[in-house]
Amino acid sequence: MNDAAGGMRQRRRTSHARWGVNALVAASVLAIACSISRRQETEMGQLYAKQIDAEWPVVRAPEIAGYLTLLGDSLASVTGTKDVEWRFTLVNFADVNAFALPGGFIYVTRGLVERTATMDQLAGAMAHELSHVTRRHAVKQMEAAQRANVGVSLACVLTGICESTATRVGIELGGAALFAKYSRDDERQADEDGVLLVTRAGIDPEGIPRLLQRLLDERKAKPGALDAWFSTHPYEEDRIQYTSALIARLDPARVARLAIDTPRFQEFRDRVKQLEAPKKGR
Repeated sequence: MNDAAGGMRQRRRTSHARWGVNALVAASVLAIACSISRRQETEMGQLYAKQIDAEWPVVRAPEIAGYLTLLGDSLASVTGTKDVEWRFTLVNFADVNAFALPGGFIYVTRGLVERTATMDQLAGAMAHELSHVTRRHAVKQMEAAQRANVGVSLACVLTGICESTATRVGIELGGAALFAKYSRDDERQADEDGVLLVTRAGIDPEGIPRLLQRLLDERKAKPGALDAWFSTHPYEEDRIQYTSALIARLDPARVARLAIDTPRFQEFRDRVKQLEAPKKGR
């Protein structure tokens, strides 16, 4: 295993205006064609990532940002995707969530890191998001909307702003930001890839259903506590059963040799816990 594995709703009217303008610009640029190129996809991701970095409490501490990038790169290196420049970012939000922007921008919240007990659990969540990018799930939604000629702008599909009123056209800043509403098939594909990617990277895939079960148990104990996660990662019970079935098909001897945790991950997690008090995303 490589060293990588070893090792909001706070709304501001001014930011809403900027988000609204940016979303409309992105829609105008991309709506001219039904097929969205990789370059357009990356430019769109860069647009939203720039705004997120300006508005959200992004963690830039080298020890924290460096480890997250190292772990993310260890997964990205086994995707077989050569035309994506990945970027991995931690946000100091209490909300539990992880999401991907088109073009390879992966965001993880502090709340999620704090819920993970071992390295394989965080790796599994990140691998799931990488799959949404490599399979271009959000982009395919946008292309389908354009082909259907339903009058839905690309920004609308991407951000869900069509559900907002005229005074709420901006993206809501928070852990529950819905950059894409994935279907059951999308989630199943991302879970299949997630199991495959972590295994290839030398990491135990059992971390995936273990994390899902931990979050499901917390939700049952504290209803509403994890709304951000479950709004963007539905079908939790099905996903636990499905990923467990996928793992059961793997060679048990091989799985037994895969890494579950490392001291470096625990150091990373401890540093995350010691950050200043997290903001509530919504």
